[in-house]
Amino acid sequence: MATNAHPFESLSPKRIVDAVESLGLWLPGEPFALNSYENRVFLVSDEERRRWVVKFYRPGRWSDAQIQEEHDFLVELDEAGVPVGAPWRNARGESLHYAEGFRFALFAQIGGQAPELENPAHLFALGDVIGQLHAVGKRRPFVHRRVMDVDTMVRESREQVLTGPWLSRRQRQAYERISGELHEALKAYAWPAGKTIRVHGDCHLGNMLGRDECFSLVDFDDCMMAPAVQDLWMLLTAQSDPEAHMQLSEILEGYEQHADFDRRELEWIEPLRSLRLIRHSAWLVARWEDPAFPRAFPWLADEGYWDDHIRTLEQQRQALDKRSPWLA
Repeated sequence: MATNAHPFESLSPKRIVDAVESLGLWLPGEPFALNSYENRVFLVSDEERRRWVVKFYRPGRWSDAQIQEEHDFLVELDEAGVPVGAPWRNARGESLHYAEGFRFALFAQIGGQAPELENPAHLFALGDVIGQLHAVGKRRPFVHRRVMDVDTMVRESREQVLTGPWLSRRQRQAYERISGELHEALKAYAWPAGKTIRVHGDCHLGNMLGRDECFSLVDFDDCMMAPAVQDLWMLLTAQSDPEAHMQLSEILEGYEQHADFDRRELEWIEPLRSLRLIRHSAWLVARWEDPAFPRAFPWLADEGYWDDHIRTLEQQRQALDKRSPWLA
């Protein structure tokens, strides 16, 4: 009988262990699932009690060349002394591996906790590590990874939501209007190709781990060509002007130990926030056939979620009309 099972549903503990052991390691215990939705990520320990993170890539999302370029970037960063989770490579130098239709990679576990964004020392340390990252990222462009293109990304996201069954007639009209207005407004913020560099792409707190004011960056699954500010703006969370400028000052002081930062990029913070808001809902919609998503995000099917999302987009549209507080 034919089934519509998602590929990840077949990723049993035995298959995970068999895949890792095909690389020459022996795992005496069971894999432990880590919090990940785009891919499937597990913590395993080998016979020498070394702890590894094994990442199974979502089928069909990236090409082999795009994944390999991610790995090569991580190796380049690691060799430059940037604290990142570089992939394990076998004796032939291969970091991308294959097992029963899945592509996977192995990383040494990086321990620690997420940084505190109200702690000036943590902010300086984060700026420092991202500055190191960008100093290497500026050396050459990606060839296969995506280039951040606001027009294309908003167009794809709007189509994903509007062609689905998620919105009532009233919500569809409101979403189409406000997302269209945001789309038009964001076209004014297109950055020149010369302003894009290789970046992490998803620098939120869950992808930064460390202790004692030393942090590492993990999960480069969304690395791309984008403006440098893409890796900084999510760290600017303060609600008051004094706190906001403290955050920015500490981050940039650490950052500019290694790389220059063009302050004119700060005007792109609100456009980037708008883009993330639009893309996030579209991402949830696009992944709904993966059983992990209805379990983790059941509220997506609620009418109230979409009302809140539309109100948030309305507020963000108004924010774009104001002078950026980061340029003051």
